[in-house]
Amino acid sequence: MSPEPDHLFAQPRPHVQDFSFNEDVVRVFPDMIKRSVPGYPTIVENIGVLAAQFAQPHSLLYDLGSSLGAVTQALRRHVSRDGCQVLAVDNSRAMVERCREYLHAQDSMFQELLPVEVIEADILALAFQPASVVALNFTLQFIEPEQRLALLTRIHQALLPGGALILSEKLRFDDPAEHALLTELHIAFKRANGYSELEIAQKRSALENVMLPDSLEEHRQRLLAAGFSKVVPWFQCLNFASLIALP
Repeated sequence: MSPEPDHLFAQPRPHVQDFSFNEDVVRVFPDMIKRSVPGYPTIVENIGVLAAQFAQPHSLLYDLGSSLGAVTQALRRHVSRDGCQVLAVDNSRAMVERCREYLHAQDSMFQELLPVEVIEADILALAFQPASVVALNFTLQFIEPEQRLALLTRIHQALLPGGALILSEKLRFDDPAEHALLTELHIAFKRANGYSELEIAQKRSALENVMLPDSLEEHRQRLLAAGFSKVVPWFQCLNFASLIALP
């Protein structure tokens, strides 16, 4: 299943609608995210590596906002604890259906992978079961800011002792000069990956009302308020970062 190249915003639009994870986005998503998020392949692969250090035998691993299952695939490649299972959750039906196809293809290439269940659900309404690893990979930024603490609190309550939350997000910066610099460097990254000025501008317009990033300090303080004992940034590339939060 070769992904299509992302040309969704290549033509001028009289009105740019808010971004949504619909069939059009699903079709080009692998190309879109690799060309838009600096360090994305490194983050995804190393979530699997990190998860292997925290996964406990006979426990659940969550991939929340799983999209096409890239993190789920990394978890299955790297975690080999007896009795573990991955639960991948996304609220986009198009994403869930394509994710199942990708995971079926992974099953045909590898043996003895962790079992996985992919479900269509709103993670804000999900009844969390005890888990040793929870991954939120570029998902929290699409949730309304006032709902983020409650979600993280419920995740903390579900985490087993010795487990971990791995949280990846786009960052904003409180210092205006720093924010401007890293924003321009991110735009340069997208230009280098073949996006035109029109594509960059129209996608930015589509995202501005639906993706609301926090600063690293806001993430840290919210995670501590949710009950986590320690927050450790383990990766940053330009204005994208990933953190480990320990219960």
